[in-house]
Amino acid sequence: MKTSTTDKVEGNIHKVKGEIKETVGQITNDPHLEAEGTIEKAEGKAQDAVGQIKKVLGK
Repeated sequence: MKTSTTDKVEGNIHKVKGEIKETVGQITNDPHLEAEGTIEKAEGKAQDAVGQIKKVLGK
């Protein structure tokens, strides 16, 4: 099982990657890439939240 720190770090990486894809999609007028970025950013936020919960629970 992943540690809370691992989840938080991986979540932040996904958030940043998602923001980059979202921005590039907007600049290049590529709605598919923009949507992909939005989804990856949301996944990163969720993974970060899991890490926060694990930290509170002491896992």
